[in-house]
Order: sequence, then C-alpha cells, then structure tokens
Amino acid sequence: MPNFSPRLEIYPQRIEENARAILELCHRHGIQVAAVTKVTCAHPAVAQALLDAGVDMLADSRIENLQALRRMGATLPLMLLRIPAPSQAAEVVRWSDISLNSSVATLRLLSQAAVFHGIRHQVILMVDLGDLREGIWPDRAVETLHEAATLPALDVIGLGCNLACYGGVIPTTEKMQQLIDLRATCRAATGLELPVLCGGNSANLPLLAAEGMPPEINLLRIGETMLLGCSVIDRSPWPGARQDTFRVVGEVVELGRKPSFPIGERGQDAFGGTPEFVDRGIRKRAICNLGRQDVVVDNLMPEDPGIIVLGGSSDHLILDVEEAQLDVALGSEIAFYPGYGALLAASTSAYVHKVVIA
Repeated sequence: MPNFSPRLEIYPQRIEENARAILELCHRHGIQVAAVTKVTCAHPAVAQALLDAGVDMLADSRIENLQALRRMGATLPLMLLRIPAPSQAAEVVRWSDISLNSSVATLRLLSQAAVFHGIRHQVILMVDLGDLREGIWPDRAVETLHEAATLPALDVIGLGCNLACYGGVIPTTEKMQQLIDLRATCRAATGLELPVLCGGNSANLPLLAAEGMPPEINLLRIGETMLLGCSVIDRSPWPGARQDTFRVVGEVVELGRKPSFPIGERGQDAFGGTPEFVDRGIRKRAICNLGRQDVVVDNLMPEDPGIIVLGGSSDHLILDVEEAQLDVALGSEIAFYPGYGALLAASTSAYVHKVVIA
C-alpha cells in the first residue's frame, strides 16, 4: 500500500486496550461509560474498538457522526453531547437516544418532534456548576424540570454537568456532591426519579481513581483518556494506558540550513499573530507538508525527541532537525504524536489521509 502523506495513522487495538482499562475502573465503581467519538469524527475503526472494549453507549457532538455510527451497525444507545440546535430538533430525536439540554424552549421542540415521529426521547438536564459552559444555573433546575415533566414523548432521566472544559474547573468531591444535593432537591419538588447523574468527562477520572467519587454518580462521558491515554487535567500519561494510539505523519518537502531568527522589519504573521523566535544560530530546518489547515501545529509532539516544532503556516510545518536522531532527507517521513487539538483537526481535515494500522 502506498504511504500517502500527510496521514493520520489509527491503531485500534491500542485504543481498545485503553478503553478496557478505563471501563474496568468505571464499572468497578458502578459507573456507566458513554464513549465519546467526536475527536475522530466517529471514525468507524475507532468506534469499533470502543464497542469491542464493551462501552455502554456512544456519544458524539455532531448529528452527522451519530448517523454514521448507526449506519455502521452500532446498536448501543447514542448520546448527543452538544446542546441541540432548535432547528435540528427532528434530526436530534431521530438519530440520538439521549441528548443533553439546558433550554425549555428546545425541550418543547424535541417533544414536538418526538411526538411527530412516534418515538420517546431521553434527556439529561445540564447544570452549570461553575465551568461556565453549558447548563442552567442550579437555582433554575426545579422550575425547568417542572415544565419538562409535562412535555409528551420526553423522558427526563437525570442531571448532568460539565467541568474542566471552558473554565478549566477541576471536578472535586464537593462539586459532585452539589449535583447529588441538587437532585435530592429536584426529586422532592417534582417527584421525578432522575436516576442518572452524569458527573462529567475524562476530567473526572483522577477523582474516581483517588476514590473521591461519590457512589451516586453513575455515568461519565469519556473520550480523550481512552483515545490518547492521558489525564486531561494536566495531559500526563494515564497509568497503564498507551499514548501511541495515533500518529500524524508528514513528508519533508524542503530541507536546508537557515538562520533561526527572521531577518528584516517584522509585522504580523499570516494569522494575525506576532510569534516569538529563539535565536539558535544557523540550523538545519525541514518543512513538512502539514499546516494549520490540517493540524494544530503546536499540539504535535515529534516521535524523534531531537526534532523541534518551530511553527507553521496554512500548508507548511516548520521544524528544527539539527539534532534529529534519525537521518532527515528530502522525501523523508516525520511522525508526530498528536494532542487532542491536533487529533481533532487531523481527523476533520479532508486533506489528511486516514490509515488504520491493524
């Protein structure tokens, strides 16, 4: 098979190993796992690895990806992670079994769509516990649930929250207890059972591993730690997990010795930034056929520890290869381990070939 470049290499067996380890931890504590496929655009090899590991449901932020999961034969419940757009209510109830919500107006539309299609749709009411992304403020939970409970064809199955995303607020036992206490208040006021408490995402795993997760939390949405084998709190390796689950590979299209500091009067770069440079003198530099249209260039870790990522433009990745351990020549391939942002971009880019490595 020809080595297309640039390419994203996917190692499903390694992903499955990671998923099994995380599932064992969660299931041992009575927590179900909604495995998140969005960072790879629900690539079928990744989804199959998660299914083979035994996840409880699959979750994604894009309806198109949920469609792809269902069409590939996934029979597990599918969860829509992103707050539904009102204009897509019919598609939401058609392609997802569960959605996360924070608006009564949207819930009304979901109810109407579910009635029209003759199906029931499950919803989790998201509560903002301080990360300031999605969710209603806790003092509005009771009134929201009162109205949601009257809507036909909708089943309000629980409460959820999201932490360590927008605001970087770390999940703690105290934050989880806030969600538990809020459910108790809502139960007493509305009579709803609300059996599901979705405590968050991969950021909750350190709390779980440290035995700090209250037993009432029974669902987590896990993506990055399964797929990239790292803790999302500080991106350190997750114990027992692999970090070589994906590789981004580019080809050297230019190689030469150049100064490491720009020469001449400087303004903004092509993206409106003013990058800083370290003057290392004359260095051997390589350009690869990867750019910001393909990856987040500063979220790539070279497989060769002697290579330094200097930056990139739309189409070119600029590297310092002066101390590369491997011989770098024109046409050589250079591999990188992607972080979350780089993996998301490479998965989304139509210009990056996706190659499954068995």
